Amino acid sequence: MTKLCSPLDPARYSSLAFSRDGRVLTVAINLPERANVVTQTLHEEMARVWDDVADDPDSDVIVLTGAGSIFCAGGDMKWLADELRDGLAPFVVEARTMRRIVSSLLDCPKPVIAKVNGDAFGFGATIALLCDVVFAAEGARFADPHVKVGLVAGDGGAMIWPQLIGFGKARHYLLTGEAVEAREAERLGLIAFAVAPGDLDDEVARYTARLARGAQSAIRFTKSVTNIALRQLLPSVFEAGVAYEGLTRHTEDYREGVTSFIEKRRPDFTGR
Repeated sequence: MTKLCSPLDPARYSSLAFSRDGRVLTVAINLPERANVVTQTLHEEMARVWDDVADDPDSDVIVLTGAGSIFCAGGDMKWLADELRDGLAPFVVEARTMRRIVSSLLDCPKPVIAKVNGDAFGFGATIALLCDVVFAAEGARFADPHVKVGLVAGDGGAMIWPQLIGFGKARHYLLTGEAVEAREAERLGLIAFAVAPGDLDDEVARYTARLARGAQSAIRFTKSVTNIALRQLLPSVFEAGVAYEGLTRHTEDYREGVTSFIEKRRPDFTGR
């Protein structure tokens, strides 16, 4: 039988790194010198990696993690500041990229396990929480601080947080941008498991090995069925979030939020 050629070509990726342990493939956000912030390149690579790993014939289970000590620090503020300086382009391309990231992750037939080795903020929190099972090191924090820079939580946070912990708590965290530590996140049901930092690698390795030994068709179809409810939210909640995030990019509060972050001062929001 001819062996299938994997479409997962590491040479096509500069912000993601890949490693294998048997049938378990690890995808690592690989910008540790910048706290794994979401650059434009990372955004674009995340929009295609889930289709590539879905078609990879050499893996059954996927692990998503961050290189270094932080999972993902959220948006690259330099990228956002440069956009404001050079003039905001229509949000069409970014909106399409955001849709592809979320939809392809939810559609990936293989179980995706988030190994959150450190803080997961903004897009980092969203992408982790959209994974099928989340392990986090105690002390790691989850937050969606879009509002702190004058933006709507439009990349999927407003969709996934209420589904995991209910509207009461989710509204609190989304409206304030406040962070929740891993142990509390486990208690709330935001994540599956909070473990000691020194045990994180071993715990995830044991769990993924267990999944890799399982009945793959049953596991994949169960994931697909479980994600139906989330996929149904894409044309409603997610699309609205993307649209409103695009609108808030043109407010004075957004400009102030980004500028104050770059200048390392408290923002002075005016509601404009």
